Amino acid sequence: MKFIIAIEPGTDTTAFGVVVPDLPGCFSAGDTLDEAVDNAREAIDLHCETIIEDGGSLPTASSLSVHQTNPEFAGWIWAIVEVPVERYFGPAEKINITLPRLLLAKIDDYTRSRGVSRSGFLAEAARAALR
Repeated sequence: MKFIIAIEPGTDTTAFGVVVPDLPGCFSAGDTLDEAVDNAREAIDLHCETIIEDGGSLPTASSLSVHQTNPEFAGWIWAIVEVPVERYFGPAEKINITLPRLLLAKIDDYTRSRGVSRSGFLAEAARAALR
């Protein structure tokens, strides 16, 4: 799953701070930009694991453009990180579905052009519809 992170630039005496705007309370830091991004992945993973284990659901993600208009993050660096939190939703199950041929062709064209799987696309579409 992809997450937008906001990175507060560090200085010679302060670390790079990281906030995950779509996960309130999820934050991290690192002495270098690379370390900050790596630590953010770990923080996101632990944060999502806790939410799901406690019976909650992940908040709806906002677009990068929405976050960039927030004055709280003026001058911050933006990045998108991928964190495999899907494993916390339980084991994958194989299903058999029926879709109109034209719709399936459009899904396949879309997923091929973006380098994602058909199953991943359908799962994300279902999550978005259920939010």
